[in-house]
Amino acid sequence: MKSTNSIRSIIIASSLGTLIEWYDFFIFGSLAVVISTKFFPQGNQTVAFLSTLATFAAGFVVRPFGALFFGRLGDLIGRKYTFMVTLLLMGGSTFLIGCVPNYATIGYWAPLLVLILRLLQGLALGGEYGGAATYVAEYSPSSERGFWTSWIQITGAAGLFISLIVILITRNILGTTSFEDWGWRIPFWISIIMVIISFFIRRNMEESPVYSKIKAEGKVSKNPLKESFGNRYNFKFVLVALFGVTMGQGVVCYTGQFYALSFIGKVCGVVNQQTDSIMAIALLATTPFYIVFGGLSDKIGRKQIMMFGILLAIIAYRPIYSEIFSNTECSKKIEITEKRKTKITSFPIEGSASRLIQTTVTTSFYTDGTTMELIKKDTLLSNGIVKENKEIKKSITLNNTSYWTIVLLVFIQLLFVTMVYGPIAVFLVELFPAKIRYTSMSLPYHIGNGVFGGLLPTVATYLVTTAKSENNPEWYLNGLWYPIIIGAVCFVIGMIFLNKTNNKTED
Repeated sequence: MKSTNSIRSIIIASSLGTLIEWYDFFIFGSLAVVISTKFFPQGNQTVAFLSTLATFAAGFVVRPFGALFFGRLGDLIGRKYTFMVTLLLMGGSTFLIGCVPNYATIGYWAPLLVLILRLLQGLALGGEYGGAATYVAEYSPSSERGFWTSWIQITGAAGLFISLIVILITRNILGTTSFEDWGWRIPFWISIIMVIISFFIRRNMEESPVYSKIKAEGKVSKNPLKESFGNRYNFKFVLVALFGVTMGQGVVCYTGQFYALSFIGKVCGVVNQQTDSIMAIALLATTPFYIVFGGLSDKIGRKQIMMFGILLAIIAYRPIYSEIFSNTECSKKIEITEKRKTKITSFPIEGSASRLIQTTVTTSFYTDGTTMELIKKDTLLSNGIVKENKEIKKSITLNNTSYWTIVLLVFIQLLFVTMVYGPIAVFLVELFPAKIRYTSMSLPYHIGNGVFGGLLPTVATYLVTTAKSENNPEWYLNGLWYPIIIGAVCFVIGMIFLNKTNNKTED
């Protein structure tokens, strides 16, 4: 058994690399609104934003393929060397996304290049998580695995938190105009420094003692894919892990972390600085609970905690998001004053007619301290006919009460995330034999998170966008049907097929 100091050094080395990879992966999602204006044709902001989310989701969808490829390598050649390769692949792709020219410069090559790099990110992350979780679990005492592996679970939230902090600092230093012009590239560029540092730290790590033991005994799997998915007994546990746990865990995690960010900023229209800071504060406040629930799973079991977290999320999502929207809805507030600024630009068209573009910026101030800026664009012909009337952007600056209310509401749903995510790594590690563990655990995890979870921001945003109408007063809640239905199916399967004791395997 390794000493506590040794385990701590292993945790630090493993977590640092994983944290950087999550930062690299999440920075794209955190900047989705800005990126949608850079790499996609303009003219329809909703389509551009959905295209950005689809590119974001593409990185999640390919994660299972990365899990198969790198998981196989991890079981064949070892945990250490495999997740060193994934670190470099992730870091290089992230840096290059920050270098891709805008759509205005290279046209459709811009979204194509970003998509390719995003796919490479997804492949790398597909191999990273399983390696880090397996490595830490195999170094930990069996009675404390939940506690020690939960430190790896923190890295996902920490990566998102750091991405938001870097964006906030960069935006505040450069100003909104410079940041949205070119400064958004900086968070992508600086990740390469962290990747290089992490690479040298990981290079000095030793191989997992469990893997070293089975290698010395000649028990390394010759065909991890066949043994993982061709063996009916083992494949049964792959399916149980996917549909009974990781599918629900994926939608709960990405609802709490990504859909909340998109909902507050895009659906509710809260200004970027407040949206990012709300998420950052809530993420920081919930971080210790990954360890709390991971450690608690060592005492009362993994299943109870994860299933309870999924159930709470299913029940609470609609009330939580209804309250978030209510705190940002200006139509229910009392307006004090209004300032309006109009700019008209004339463009000649065929014949003697001309087209006028009238841009109106209206700033409204309310008694509770809320401010709303509404930008509208009207297209008029010279004969006075209005050809098009379109709301371009709505930005709301929250008062203190609404701001901290939303922080609390996001904190509550992130608690559900810690309940399902804190114990998931140790649950998956203990489910499969050591010689095929990297491969077997990686696939259900990345399908659950990469496919079911990764598609959530795009699907939920689409459901909200298409539901918006005067005849549907609760249109803003439509996006929640996806996580609620997927979560409910997972909860039923998990309660029926998950045993209190896992498929105990040899180490």
